Amino acid sequence: MKHIKVGDLMTDDVVSVVPLTSFKEVAKLLAQHDISGLPVLDDEDRVVGVVSESDLLSLQAAGHPDAGATAPSGAEFTAAEIMSTPAVTVHAVESAPEAARLMTRSGVERLPVVDDESRLVGIVTRRDLLRLFLRPDAEIRRRIIQDVLVNAMGLGPDAVTVHVMDGVVTLEGRLKSRSQIAILAYLAEQLDGVVAVVSHVTAPVDGPVPASSQGATHGPSAER
Repeated sequence: MKHIKVGDLMTDDVVSVVPLTSFKEVAKLLAQHDISGLPVLDDEDRVVGVVSESDLLSLQAAGHPDAGATAPSGAEFTAAEIMSTPAVTVHAVESAPEAARLMTRSGVERLPVVDDESRLVGIVTRRDLLRLFLRPDAEIRRRIIQDVLVNAMGLGPDAVTVHVMDGVVTLEGRLKSRSQIAILAYLAEQLDGVVAVVSHVTAPVDGPVPASSQGATHGPSAER
């Protein structure tokens, strides 16, 4: 059971700038490529910061109406002066959900993707991550049957009936124990593109209580 990796979603043809790139050139690149931010790289392609539309607007809001032309000192603002640093980055091998959580915690809309030496290899955006929730229902159903029921749990492909509508998975049928039901629901929830799991699966016999749930409050006993 593996999540889609950042490397599967990222764009590897990245528009970037260097620290000395001017305010006007940054704004021009954002407009030309219809993007809202771009990474700033040093001489060895290491990510040293990120410049976004918000950074440009913040500069103007801070009392620099001539930002994009010249600074009060007569020197034009550069990417190094307006970028957000340190940059929040991610590695290609990390999972898409991990990247989404990092993006949410950091309040950013894009993550430069770097290698082990912090060199840029791509970029992933919120729009890229949202593609996960556009996965066709038929593909989600196929993965639950093949990856969860068959590969992970060693059951037959028809062990339970799987319905998927708009990312909501409904499971119906009968398994040997409540522990199997819990495992099935948990693994199904972990699949990319699954919005929620509704289980109507029953079990005639209780299996051993998983160690992680010992001492927890349980609902009614399984059907006997």
